[in-house]
Amino acid sequence: MMRCVHHFARRVTKLWAPVEAPGLLKVTNLQRSACHLPPKKVMAEEKPWALFSEVGGEGYLEGVIGIMKQHFQLICHKDFLKNPLEYGPKIQALFVWNCYPAAEPSLLTSLPSLKVVANGGVGIDHLDVSYINSLGVKVTNTPGVVSAATADMAMGLLLGSARKIVEGHLISIDPRTTYLPSSLMGVEVSGSTLGIIGMGNIGYKIAQRGKGFDMRILYHNRTRRCLEDEEAVGAIYCKNMDDLLKESDFVVLAVNLSPETKHLIGHRELALMKDTATLVNISRGLVVDQEALLNALQSGVIQAAALDVTYPEPLPRDHPLLSLPNVLLTPHAGTNTNTTVRKMVQLMVENAVAVVKGSKVPNEVKL
Repeated sequence: MMRCVHHFARRVTKLWAPVEAPGLLKVTNLQRSACHLPPKKVMAEEKPWALFSEVGGEGYLEGVIGIMKQHFQLICHKDFLKNPLEYGPKIQALFVWNCYPAAEPSLLTSLPSLKVVANGGVGIDHLDVSYINSLGVKVTNTPGVVSAATADMAMGLLLGSARKIVEGHLISIDPRTTYLPSSLMGVEVSGSTLGIIGMGNIGYKIAQRGKGFDMRILYHNRTRRCLEDEEAVGAIYCKNMDDLLKESDFVVLAVNLSPETKHLIGHRELALMKDTATLVNISRGLVVDQEALLNALQSGVIQAAALDVTYPEPLPRDHPLLSLPNVLLTPHAGTNTNTTVRKMVQLMVENAVAVVKGSKVPNEVKL
């Protein structure tokens, strides 16, 4: 009898012993496997590769690199050059900032998987778009997001030159200054005539700012803006650029550089301007014949120039423009605000992602 009870107890114990279900075993094994995988690394490897210039120097602010890293595995140009054979076939996007890395044939032909050259900024005069397209690669830029900051710079240069702000600053901090000279006389901005050559997004925002200073606004453009746009800023269209040059107290250049606009302003055009006029250039250095401008400033053909762009950049340190008292220079800094730079990089990334994914491209450059 006792033998039967013990036998029954053993059967019950065996029956209630914990059983590992097959499904549970599979899950457990998967969990163990997952512990050995570096998830962040896997995610990074799934991202497409992009080549960029550098952090710091002439490259990107460190704070915006994270915007690109969200969508791309990045390699800087310096590291790429150490092993182009390894990295070249991986790269699908080339981010160009301040013209670097230079999108030259020697580089482009080493990137067989390249799909897009994403340029930071509007101007693409440093890119051979036709050649790049012939390789099956798209070109994008970042219009719109740069307009406000560049227009601000145009007005800043105009005001700085007209009211001799830099000269006033230097007098104010000079340890030899014992009195404030009344001879530091500027030019009245309010109520003066502003002539804008190039009435795209940037030119129009310059007009909006000019209106705030009660300026009379003239503009010249390849195509006339609609009546509504003109009336909103009080702008008058000049079909003939010569008319604008003759009447303006301040001439602001806001055109893209192209074969048609290279040396748009030369000896002849400067001679048409008032001898009290100021030339402001926030477009590209080559839009102005620099030798002609130098002569005009030295001989009093025009009163002053305020330039955010030159050719080359920077100018040689012994260039005569650097020593003229009627020239105000800034280092091509029209878009240099933290807000605008972040917007530019964000749009570069959005353009590149769209190309890589085969989606509609927001800002493709088409010739």
